[in-house]
Amino acid sequence: MQTLLVIDGNAIMHRAYHALPPFKSADGTPTNVVYGYISMLNKVVTDFKPDYLISCFDTPKDTFRNKLFKEYQSQRPKIDDDFIVQIPLVKQAVDAAGIERMEKDGYEADDLIGTITRIFEKNKFRVIILTGDKDIFQLITENVFVASPQLGLANIKIFDRSEVEKKLDVKPDQIIEYKALAGDPSDNYPGASGIGPKTACKLIHQFGTVEKIYKNIDDVESEKIKGILKNEKDNVLISKKLATIVTDVDIDLDIEKLKFKVFNKNLINFLEKYQMNTLIKRIFNVKDVEKKEEPKKEKADQIGLF
Repeated sequence: MQTLLVIDGNAIMHRAYHALPPFKSADGTPTNVVYGYISMLNKVVTDFKPDYLISCFDTPKDTFRNKLFKEYQSQRPKIDDDFIVQIPLVKQAVDAAGIERMEKDGYEADDLIGTITRIFEKNKFRVIILTGDKDIFQLITENVFVASPQLGLANIKIFDRSEVEKKLDVKPDQIIEYKALAGDPSDNYPGASGIGPKTACKLIHQFGTVEKIYKNIDDVESEKIKGILKNEKDNVLISKKLATIVTDVDIDLDIEKLKFKVFNKNLINFLEKYQMNTLIKRIFNVKDVEKKEEPKKEKADQIGLF
């Protein structure tokens, strides 16, 4: 069985930004996100040896979720400027490495990942999704797995169906039901106010889906919970729509372009420009790299994570 590796671009950029100290190239350009992203990419390529590879990214424009619920993700703080300036640099690095990249206005990277995952899964591929976002867990099946960085970017934990059940007490395909009931503070949608994680799991174990809960609302034992469910029905149903990853986005996908063997050597020029000589040595097994000023670091010991 051949393997597709899908990179959740924004999730890994955020993980890199918070895992590494701020450091810059000789011209003052922040580079910790770029360094962390390419380091992580090299690690998973080495570990999983994928036959196909793609990175998916969000775009700055609102998605259908923002139109569906105006407060969606509205509580998130403004992204730091040092992060923002590195987003195009990460994309440049991905392009230089010869890796297919995809983004689409109106959708999150999650939706592209979901769509690509189902296409490859139907064609009998094993799919590994690299992300720190637990929403992606809903895509896990017998042949779809999530590789989740732990402790910054140093270690990776593989989640399959059983690991998800251990962690969340629901099956992967029930995560949208769970979020419909319990909400998601990180994305700022409500669920049913008054229903917490334990109650949500109990209802899912008993009924399976939100729709079945409302179809059999009289079978809910607690009068208090029954009242909450009735009063919060609109919020529950809209929260389920917000939580559900789209798996049928209209995308232009040429599977042949996703084939991967090694990083394109154009990446060397990019890394040299920003003095990332250690990455050149590691990725391309180059012993002697022309010495240029290395990135300025505040805490060099953390670079050892990679």
